[in-house]
Amino acid sequence: MSDPEISPRRIALLGVPLEIGASQRGTLMGPDALRTAGIGRVLAQLGFAVEDHGNLAIPAVSPAEGPPPAHAKYYDEIKTWIRALSERAYLLARSGGIPIFMGGDHSLSMGSVNGVARYWKEQGRPLFVLWLDAHADYNTPGTTGTGNMHGMSAAFLTGEPGLDGLLGDQPRVSIATDQLDLFGIRSVDPPEKEIVRDRGIAIADMRAIDEFGVGVLIRRVIERVKAQGGVLHVSFDVDFLDPAVAPGVGTTVPGGATYREAHLVMELLHDSGLVRSVDIVELNPFLDERGRTARVAVELVGSLFGLQITDRPTPSNAVFPENT
Repeated sequence: MSDPEISPRRIALLGVPLEIGASQRGTLMGPDALRTAGIGRVLAQLGFAVEDHGNLAIPAVSPAEGPPPAHAKYYDEIKTWIRALSERAYLLARSGGIPIFMGGDHSLSMGSVNGVARYWKEQGRPLFVLWLDAHADYNTPGTTGTGNMHGMSAAFLTGEPGLDGLLGDQPRVSIATDQLDLFGIRSVDPPEKEIVRDRGIAIADMRAIDEFGVGVLIRRVIERVKAQGGVLHVSFDVDFLDPAVAPGVGTTVPGGATYREAHLVMELLHDSGLVRSVDIVELNPFLDERGRTARVAVELVGSLFGLQITDRPTPSNAVFPENT
């Protein structure tokens, strides 16, 4: 990746141990699971200077500023996380490296994307968001059936109403609806489906992936970002993957991306040179099988930053612990 505006060989890792945006507890362990699976080591082996900023710590929960929105669980607690993360994301983006936000549930994207969008707005370049997810996450407090705020994150990013006070005094930098791509979607609530259709948001669901292939569809995203001189934020929910590949998530939906499809997505994104920030969300080690999902997520991040198929160890040339 080369861009004179940033230091493309420097990556800033930040853990965001947030779990209350989801119904299933355990995602707060996600950042440390990714570290244990070797995310820093893999990126360093690819030639990046890796700065691990530890896990985000929030101050005391911000006091209520009036009644919270109806049907938004743990609003005041999540509000505190999002405000802290948005400011930190802005500073990390401004520092010149490529921030990777290790979650944590998907509600964290309301802060991470807002912060990096604020930075790129100052640079005069549009930020596009590729939402790799089984779910659209396009509910609002007025449409949600659960009240879980991780299901409202994409809608918040495009300026949908209902969480208008979430950022307090910080600027809310919404992206246009044509700067959001929902990719790998296969579970959408009826109210979400109606809003997404009305807004004209691009969706590549699993039927489209089956019909056209991930290569064709990802290239369409890349071409649109390039045509507008934009940069790309990849928000990667591990439930984008099929549960057979990645069981360590609380919101599994059958029929997701295969191992090779996911790697091809990441390889093409790397080749594009457009990726400037990343979320890795919804990894729940409590539900995983001996770290399997964390290892797959780290391998995919490796592909996103340049790891080639020929670089991967195979049983014929790998050095396993028992042989060392």
